[in-house]
Amino acid sequence: QVQLVESGGGLVQAEGSLRLSCAASGRTFSRYAMGWFRQAPGKEREFVGAVSGSGGTKYYADSTKGRFTISRDNAKNTLYLQVNSLKPEDTAVYYCSARIGSISYSPKDYDYWGQGTQVTVSL
Repeated sequence: QVQLVESGGGLVQAEGSLRLSCAASGRTFSRYAMGWFRQAPGKEREFVGAVSGSGGTKYYADSTKGRFTISRDNAKNTLYLQVNSLKPEDTAVYYCSARIGSISYSPKDYDYWGQGTQVTVSL
């Protein structure tokens, strides 16, 4: 089983940047595909990006418009999301997630979830 803990969120101004981190427990981190999702108030949980276990394959949602970068450091059991040029519409709780197998766009395919970290973007 994997336990996930997000960090790095906060209050930033528009056009600012943040680096979100997700620390994972266990000794088999590289076996898990990892994903980032977000959920804004009153909206459904939305796919942001995902990365394969080795880090060799990455998928992004169209909504990121090239501003987000997903990465992982398997030696540190850590997943990252670099978010640049933030907009107020990026305001949401950001969740990291894990699944055994290939990467997926669907939150239904992920087995483990963190508690989330709040990102708030002001004008």
